[in-house]
Amino acid sequence: MTESRLVAAGVTLGYGPAIVIDDLDLEIETGVVTTVIGPNGCGKSTLLRALARLLTPKAGHVLLDGKAISKMRSRDVARILGVLPQAPIAPEGLTVVDLVARGRHPHQSWVRQWSSDDESLVAEALELTGISDLADRSIDELSGGQRQRAWISMALAQGTDLLLLDEPTTYLDLAHAVEVLDLVDRLHADLGRTVVMVLHDLNLAIRYSDRLVVMSEGRVIASGAPADVISADLLRDVFRLEATVINDPVSDRPLIVPIGTRHVFGTVGGPE
Repeated sequence: MTESRLVAAGVTLGYGPAIVIDDLDLEIETGVVTTVIGPNGCGKSTLLRALARLLTPKAGHVLLDGKAISKMRSRDVARILGVLPQAPIAPEGLTVVDLVARGRHPHQSWVRQWSSDDESLVAEALELTGISDLADRSIDELSGGQRQRAWISMALAQGTDLLLLDEPTTYLDLAHAVEVLDLVDRLHADLGRTVVMVLHDLNLAIRYSDRLVVMSEGRVIASGAPADVISADLLRDVFRLEATVINDPVSDRPLIVPIGTRHVFGTVGGPE
């Protein structure tokens, strides 16, 4: 059985008196890309926030490498786990290289100041994400895809092998979304990173994930390899989506083809 780096054990999560997730268990396997999917409001981002130590459970606990993450120092967590929140905001005028350099902050102290090793790791992170030529550009000037790669570079500069990405393709067109997910795929395949993502696009989630976790109303409904999870019945029950599932000729994985009323009823205007 694959070792789990990150574990949610009986976690109950919410905001104020409102409970979003109640008594949920989940294990994140080492060395795989796990993507959490589900309809809007099901608790995907809330779960990721708890895994990232950005939200404290009302009950239960999250374990990082066997330790209660809530009891670990923030600096120690940041040395193990890199996080890309949904729609992150950088200070106005901040350059790409300055943003990426912030990824080295968890490794700084009064004893250990900025070094040539830090400089090299920042340069390596920029090269891995293909934005070395943008190092001196302001974050404000970048396209959506370039901006996401800059934030991923910062997470890489932390030197962590565990990455949590909340909607890394938000607001991106399809070409830029594929560009960012291709990068995530390379980080996993070539560098062995363990990745946990939240995605809305189901077909992209299927193509770029080793494991899917399907959530609905704060609960895990199904989990496993995409071919074992995705079915017309699941799409109907969880997403209220009528669709057929065929084989993707490119990835040899499931491909979801939605069925609209035009095609259900066979007329342009739908039912009479």
